[in-house]
Amino acid sequence: MQPVTLMQPDRNLNIKPNPLTTFTPQRVVPRIMPGAYVDPQASVIGNAIIEKNVNVAPTAVIRADEGSPIYVGENSNIQDGVVLHGLKDKFKEHNGAKFSVYVGKNTSVAHQAQIHGPAKVGDNVFVGMQSFVYKSEVGDNVVIEPAAKVIGVKVASNRYVPAGEVIKTQQQADALPEITKDYANKNLNKEVVEVNNELANGYNSPVMAYPPNYYLMNV
Repeated sequence: MQPVTLMQPDRNLNIKPNPLTTFTPQRVVPRIMPGAYVDPQASVIGNAIIEKNVNVAPTAVIRADEGSPIYVGENSNIQDGVVLHGLKDKFKEHNGAKFSVYVGKNTSVAHQAQIHGPAKVGDNVFVGMQSFVYKSEVGDNVVIEPAAKVIGVKVASNRYVPAGEVIKTQQQADALPEITKDYANKNLNKEVVEVNNELANGYNSPVMAYPPNYYLMNV
């Protein structure tokens, strides 16, 4: 299926191309795939690729006007207040392609978290509320608990970062605990992905086109 794109964006629209600069010499319109939902109160700018069934919640910002491209894999979710942004001309590689920020499939980026590129986050990852990922690579099946910070390191797959921890040396990253069957949050991301897939489908439904004064009518 062909992506849904805005061919003639308006200055006030929330999905729009990047401005012309020395580091982004071409205007690129975000590519939003069918089945993805971008809330009208979210912003998606520039060379961003949003795959199918992604839910982008109110006040989230995916801003590929400096570092680009930014990629969000299918079935992932970018929750309220999240920021995805990257430094110019700084990249992480995935399957031979370069990205400013790469977010894999079935991954949750929870409320007010920030992923600042160059950064790569794998599949089936939970990036917790108010956490921060910068100049880092995060493997698959990782849980970054709320308010944790991951800076300039590689986090191996199947590890978790305890809440509030600041991981800024590779020695710290290598010592992170593994996710076992006894880990309390081992199934958290699966549940969050399922909820957000339903939300994306629901928000895309024609039923969401409420008539004027709908809420007043139902008081």
